Amino acid sequence: MFSILRWFPFLQWPRPGKALLRTEALAGLTVALVLVPQAVAYAALAGMPLVTGLYAALLPALVGVLWSASTRLSVGPTALTCLLIAASLQGLAVPQSTQWVTLAVWLAMLSGLIQLVLGLARLGWLSHVISAPILMGFTQAAGILIITSQLPALLGAQGSLQNLLQSFTLDYSATAYGLGSLVLLLFARKAWPKLPMVMLVVAGSALISSLTGFAQHANSVIGALPAGIPSLGWPEMISLNLMQELLPAAAVIALVSFLETASSARAENQREGKLWDENQDLIGQGLAKFASALCGSFPTSASFSRSALNLYAGARSGWATVSMVVFVLLALLFLTPALYFVPRAVLAAVVFVAVVNLVQPSAFVRLWKISRAEAIIALVTGVVTLWTAPHIYWGVIVGVVLGLLHFLTQRLHPRIIEVGLHADGSLRDRHLWKLPPLANHLYALRMDAELDFAAASSLEAAITTHLYAQPDVRHVCLFAQPINRIDATGVACFAQMRRQLNERGITLHISGIKLPIEKVLQRAGELPDSVLLKSYRTDQEAIAALRQL
Repeated sequence: MFSILRWFPFLQWPRPGKALLRTEALAGLTVALVLVPQAVAYAALAGMPLVTGLYAALLPALVGVLWSASTRLSVGPTALTCLLIAASLQGLAVPQSTQWVTLAVWLAMLSGLIQLVLGLARLGWLSHVISAPILMGFTQAAGILIITSQLPALLGAQGSLQNLLQSFTLDYSATAYGLGSLVLLLFARKAWPKLPMVMLVVAGSALISSLTGFAQHANSVIGALPAGIPSLGWPEMISLNLMQELLPAAAVIALVSFLETASSARAENQREGKLWDENQDLIGQGLAKFASALCGSFPTSASFSRSALNLYAGARSGWATVSMVVFVLLALLFLTPALYFVPRAVLAAVVFVAVVNLVQPSAFVRLWKISRAEAIIALVTGVVTLWTAPHIYWGVIVGVVLGLLHFLTQRLHPRIIEVGLHADGSLRDRHLWKLPPLANHLYALRMDAELDFAAASSLEAAITTHLYAQPDVRHVCLFAQPINRIDATGVACFAQMRRQLNERGITLHISGIKLPIEKVLQRAGELPDSVLLKSYRTDQEAIAALRQL
């Protein structure tokens, strides 16, 4: 039964009664009112035909919720993933061209395959290689890039930001639509948070545009979108060289989109008091990307803001997403003509408002107070992301490398202190707290790390250095309670340390050694019965014995 539920997790959903369906339908409608205009706007951000945004919100959302463990995630287009798509394909094709669409579809296929393999192999823990500071630095830089990329469209200009700065020729009617929508959306976020202002602003702008004849500006409105559901099909094959160029970008999209998913999934599962099944969510997200590729669309992800809205609207199960998919389908079938008159500047305002909260410089200040090293890693990640644009995946790669180097540096330089007995009865840093030694001719130390290949040499160096500086030491006591793992290098280091002390007639005392480590040392023959080796179960027992020296 367990395996069946793993392959078909939607079998655990509650049966849809009348009351449940009413609640779920309301939540689905609430999310759909935000998702439909966002999907079109995010497709523009990804350089894709606008209707593909609606395709990415249809079948992928349904597949994602059916095979995910977190059933209230809103799967579909997201700003960060769409920016990664546009950045990854820059220089390989022309936006909205057939080649661009083909490459975006293959990005969805490859990133979905990566997530699916990771989920099936139970390797969801690999997502932890991107720490919170790395993700913060990357998302802040990505937010800046998204905002700057939308400025020309927001102001009614054609082309890139560079063209806007050089010529500064504006379509003032489009500028009025863009800035007016932006101000209204920002104001409504605080004044009327419960209203579906995105849909209202989009609908209102379309109405005004149609009445004033603004649609005569051919390039300034969305224009005609094809109605109907997407046809399913395998993407056109591409060359091996292009496939190799897409793989690094697909890997970063898979990792970053899963981190987007993780932020929402953790919140949902914590609210329910459940453990998060990251591997099942990887499977669901991977299958959603596959479904998006088969629809001719781009990689999807889980939106934190729409998932939060889903929870806020009262969603209780995956039936809310099923309801949302029905409303998106109705929009595809009947409402695409209504989007004809929507100014593109309004879509830019929708994207702008959605990502403006990503840019929070104060987060760097808070991180600096916690850890300067991690704040520097976050800052470097952000700077590299901006510097290497449009190949922004280098920001993630550099951040991961710096994070791993920081982790190794900490492991290679563990905290090793000489301890003394504090007035409160605890063992603390003797030099920091100016405490007397536990006994004469004794070196009592504690290492707050694992005794493995990374930390073993530091322990050996600490003891050797102290014995050289204090040749009258006759006893060494290792308070081993913090040590919870030992490997072959650690055993070799322990053996060398014990031989070194035996040759000098120094007694080694070990306090609080954990049973798994004790068994490893016993199997290695490194805990023999000897007058120069004494072991104590508790620190209190060790302190009492040391005071008798």
